[in-house]
Amino acid sequence: MLEAEFRRLLADHSAPLPLAMQQLNTTSASTAAPSLIPAATVHKLSLILDRLIANGRQDRCLSVYADARGGVVSASLRALGLDYLRNPVDVAQALGPGVELWGRHLEFVVRCLLESERQLCNKVFGQRKDDASACFADVAAHAGILDFLSFGRAAADAKKDPIKLLRLLEVFDSLNKLRLDFNRLFGGKKACVEIQNQTRDLVKLLVDGAVEIFEELLVQVELQRHMPPPPDGGVPRLVSFVVEYCNRLLSEKYRPVLAQVLTIHRSWRKETFSDKMLVNAVLNIVKALEANFDVWSKAYDNVTLSYLFMMNTHWHFFKNLKATRLGELLGDAWLQEHEQFKDYYLTVFMRDSWGVVSPLLNREGLILFSKGRATAKDLVKQRLKTFNASFDEMFRKQSAWVIPEKDLREKTCGLVVQAIVPAYRSYMQNYGPLVEQDVSASKYVKYTVDGLEKMLSALFIPRPRRAGSFQIRHTNDKITSAMTGFYRSASTVK
Repeated sequence: MLEAEFRRLLADHSAPLPLAMQQLNTTSASTAAPSLIPAATVHKLSLILDRLIANGRQDRCLSVYADARGGVVSASLRALGLDYLRNPVDVAQALGPGVELWGRHLEFVVRCLLESERQLCNKVFGQRKDDASACFADVAAHAGILDFLSFGRAAADAKKDPIKLLRLLEVFDSLNKLRLDFNRLFGGKKACVEIQNQTRDLVKLLVDGAVEIFEELLVQVELQRHMPPPPDGGVPRLVSFVVEYCNRLLSEKYRPVLAQVLTIHRSWRKETFSDKMLVNAVLNIVKALEANFDVWSKAYDNVTLSYLFMMNTHWHFFKNLKATRLGELLGDAWLQEHEQFKDYYLTVFMRDSWGVVSPLLNREGLILFSKGRATAKDLVKQRLKTFNASFDEMFRKQSAWVIPEKDLREKTCGLVVQAIVPAYRSYMQNYGPLVEQDVSASKYVKYTVDGLEKMLSALFIPRPRRAGSFQIRHTNDKITSAMTGFYRSASTVK
């Protein structure tokens, strides 16, 4: 009779948490969900429990209570859609949205649902703390707390690449924010020993995994030094990735978490760690990337293309570091060097490419006397032919080259137009009439002034490229393609 009443009271007050309240708490899960069981009912449950236990029905009571409250928790969670916990992907990039959702859901489960259930257990079981702990452990199992920890383990076991470091830091941060809650709910309770062990093991995996990837970043950037640069002279994707990635590591979101992880890892080895060491490690990664530029530029057979590459890369480096946290740490003088390098390589690029084309339209020997018209005409034809051949070859080559940054592309095209078009216009105005009436004029006058300007103004426009990645080179010298936050597969540098 008493057991039936105990069961009835639990069943009558076992409605799941309303969906609206769940949604509210998943955005700000800082307090326990309000109990839907009136205080008078809690008191009745406690009195009945005392009588049943006194009559030797302890195990049965615990089972009835755990089933009833566990069912409430399970029903409350079903609306959240937690299937992703059981089928995590093994690629860090794809884990991103899931990790964010996981963090919010875990906070809701721990701080709202389980905290509320812990308080209810304590009220119902009173001084019977071991019984309360045993029941609460069963309720926590219904809440899928072990599934949450397994999802965190999946992030730790994902394929190793730089983005995995961010995922590990996100998982660690979520757990660390709930550290006191975990200790209060599960710490020191024999019934919760599995949760304690899995949590401790997961934290160690996260710390070890994050430190391993972070300490490898410098080496990985150096290993990319001997990869071929982009054939079109564009900016290597590795440059864009490392700059963005290092800025993310130093952001308010990741920097304090990474510093804490490194501090914990060092403490395990009885070593100290400081924030300055973290900053220096990140700056060394950027400087290692900078050292790659010269090596990459020397890989080009065409020296002029190497100038374009260096111009592009230094300008991209400058623009994407300026006004960032990373740029501030590197300093204005360091950044300005890259701006100056851009100007230098633009100058030598123009000098050694288009700068040698316009002088082909020279006027030497073209002082027209009445008896020298035929000779002048032949000279004009020859020089136009030479100019056309040189221009066509230069244009053909550079049509396959790119300048990704719009401002630099427009400036460079403007300089090319300035180097060629005025000289061509003047030459054709003065000497064009000598050949334009010739039956073979089209062989020598291939371009109009406007047509030439349009062609040159359309140079260096980037075309869609196959995405690339930051590759991880292993000790056996094989390279596996690891997905970054921005690119997949193919070459790191290209």
